[in-house]
Amino acid sequence: MAQNTGLKQVIIVGAGPSGLILGILLAKAGIHVLLLEQSAELDTNPRAAHYAPSTVRELRRCGLLKEVQEAGYMPQGVCWRTPEGGILAGISPDPSYEDAMVCLPLDKLIAILSRNLQRPHSSEIRFNHRVIDIEQDDKQAKVIVETDKGVVTLEADFVIGCDGANSLVRKSLYGDEFQGETLRSQIIATNIYYDFHKFGYWDSQFILHPQNWYLAAKITLDGLWRVTYGDIPGLTNEEYLERNAQRFAEILPGKPKPEDYKIANISPYKLHQRCVPSMRVGRVLLAADAAHLCNPFGGLGLTGGIADISSLFDCLLAIHERHADDSILDKWSEVRIRKWREIIDPMSRANFRRLWDNEVLEERDRFFDMCRRITQGGEGRQAYRAATYILDEDMSKYFKK
Repeated sequence: MAQNTGLKQVIIVGAGPSGLILGILLAKAGIHVLLLEQSAELDTNPRAAHYAPSTVRELRRCGLLKEVQEAGYMPQGVCWRTPEGGILAGISPDPSYEDAMVCLPLDKLIAILSRNLQRPHSSEIRFNHRVIDIEQDDKQAKVIVETDKGVVTLEADFVIGCDGANSLVRKSLYGDEFQGETLRSQIIATNIYYDFHKFGYWDSQFILHPQNWYLAAKITLDGLWRVTYGDIPGLTNEEYLERNAQRFAEILPGKPKPEDYKIANISPYKLHQRCVPSMRVGRVLLAADAAHLCNPFGGLGLTGGIADISSLFDCLLAIHERHADDSILDKWSEVRIRKWREIIDPMSRANFRRLWDNEVLEERDRFFDMCRRITQGGEGRQAYRAATYILDEDMSKYFKK
């Protein structure tokens, strides 16, 4: 492809955290952003979201970290427990760390991001815009979009799919192909009001057990907790919902009855480990869940998605300012897929298996030893800080004018 002479417009599909953060960064750099969202409004599901240091750094680059911190809270450590409550290992927070993790339900983060994306004159969000096809040549990409006023065609220098696991942009490129596997595990994600702290629970913990494993993490200061647990594979969603009270009585501390807690929402879902063969096809790019999936344990899906768009922004800005030609996007795709294959996929699998698989006891012990070294401070803490940025990549070393 010929070298670009400055980007006139970028279309981003999907108003999730990755698409919105990328849009804000591009708009602040003076690149016109058109963000298309197929729904009529922003996502209002209060899913848990613990933002790792690398994501915190991007929120700072957007100029929004203080607002996010004030709306959320700073979690006080994470631990791994037995079903009886005994602590096997834990990582305490580091109050001196400027990129310390912050927690804010995803719907509240998206609202903050959306408000700030629409402030610059060079950006716009359009709702009820559903991508049905994509066309492109060596100069531009076109999205054919179904709207409430009919079908329209929109043009841009690049189209970026940030539209999640069921990405319409990905399907326009690859059809139903999405390489990888669906794990034979059934997950039930819930948000509930229940006083875990009275049982001595930390703000976040993983409970280890072959059948009754789960995650319990506080997501708001008013007592809303994310509880994610496993159940028998192969049932219907209705059956999983019917089993919820039974499962809570079996696994949660205090063996609560339904009147002891309040469920804000509940959602059964499958776990996937998948990645596209390339995150670039001409002038169409895929990022975050549109490009790759992993199970949620360890937060590598969200963190990996933000790392995608962090380095993608650097590449697009370099193209815009003519510090690189658009071949840099091939290198970006290569780097991001390598990060998924070598880090995200194996690490997320290990995080999940650690909860229930007694065949990984040796690996589990090594992991817990590492947690203890981190908590002791010194070199262990410094190594942990460095590891929190392992998904990032400085793309400037690949720039060629």
